[in-house]
Amino acid sequence: MTIQTNAFHLSRRHAVVVFMAFACAYFLSSLIRAITATLSPTLTQEMALSSRDLGLLAGGYFLGFSLTQLPMGSWLDRFGPKKVNVAFLSMAVVGCVAFALAQSFAGLLLARMLCGAGLSACLMTALTGYRRWFDASVQLRANSWMLMTGSIGMLMSTLPVQWLVPIWGWRALFVALAVLIVVSMIFITWAVPAWSPSKAVSAAEAINRPNALDGSGVLDGSDGANGANGAAMGYSQVWRSRYFWRMAPLGFFCYGGLVAVQTLWAGPWMTAVGGWTPLQAATGLFGLNFAMLCIFWLWGFMTPGLVKRGVSADRLIAWVFPTSLAALAFLIVQADSLGSWTAAALTLFCVCSSVVSLAQPALGMAFPAALVGRALSAFNLVIFSGIFVVQWGIGLLIDVFKSSGMGVVGAFQAAMGVFLACSLAGYGYFLVAAASPPAQPAAHE
Repeated sequence: MTIQTNAFHLSRRHAVVVFMAFACAYFLSSLIRAITATLSPTLTQEMALSSRDLGLLAGGYFLGFSLTQLPMGSWLDRFGPKKVNVAFLSMAVVGCVAFALAQSFAGLLLARMLCGAGLSACLMTALTGYRRWFDASVQLRANSWMLMTGSIGMLMSTLPVQWLVPIWGWRALFVALAVLIVVSMIFITWAVPAWSPSKAVSAAEAINRPNALDGSGVLDGSDGANGANGAAMGYSQVWRSRYFWRMAPLGFFCYGGLVAVQTLWAGPWMTAVGGWTPLQAATGLFGLNFAMLCIFWLWGFMTPGLVKRGVSADRLIAWVFPTSLAALAFLIVQADSLGSWTAAALTLFCVCSSVVSLAQPALGMAFPAALVGRALSAFNLVIFSGIFVVQWGIGLLIDVFKSSGMGVVGAFQAAMGVFLACSLAGYGYFLVAAASPPAQPAAHE
């Protein structure tokens, strides 16, 4: 990672170590998040799951994830990334062990929700720390490269898991994951700096304080007094932000839908619609996640230069996201004729959708540092609520369309068509809200 020493509160070496500590935890979070796509044939057969059950099981992770976001945001601003991440990861250890021991669908679902709750702090703690320790351009790069690390985790959830399951079994695999989470907790405890919520914002924060984006109406108060007030104010400033609500439908349907497809429905689409074997589907998922790894690396490489040239994250989303809608429409219309190109079409959709990931750090930089934990957690709640709704909703719609007499391929196409319509609406609101008159800035508290 190319960095400048004056972009950090930390030394260059310490900054890299901190990034690696957060990245290791996020790697495991993403692996566990995506593993149900690879295990879906095994779990479906062993537990006799329907499409609805499978969607709910995968979505249970995101439901548990969503339930923790608002309290976690306040705890982040108060206690800091290290304490919050380690405390939450301890729940993930319990969740992985419970999943390994579960004997029923209800047991799997509860364990999955506990895993989601425990791993819900991995990205937010990192972004909160980066907001204080890194300058604006490095924040965008660090965010993209964190997502690249997540893609490596998703990559490892495909063929490597498919190879290990016949040898170890999926239960032993979850015990091993619990052990690795404990190792990451030790790494974070050792590497991540202590947190002082009342600490005055430094030179790096001054770099990070552009005017509120697009008339968001967010306070720019990053001095010590406003930071202290912000820590006690809860979420009121977040909910009043026009910029937050402009991004919310995009995060719910578009970002949430991307993750829902990547972490679950890409696999069943390959087997049920494309007619692929589980091993072929795992190979296709490997390729999809490798492509996502590359695109997040590319975003991390490009965004600092684009920011310096005045190309904002909003503008990139507006320019690039229509290609995602076109790719999804192509996937739906050509579903029964793609054959060996099924994985390529799914990959094209996911790669084109990756631009919405830039919304998260852009939103964080629109708020003062004292509020960033709550702003990011609130937006993460929107995203993961969307993942849960889209992931479970697609499964429900598939079952509904099948029960109405549609074939399997037609049911998948119809369910994805509903998702496409929702994504188009979210993107449309993003554009329309940008054209509306900005709100007046809020008065200083």
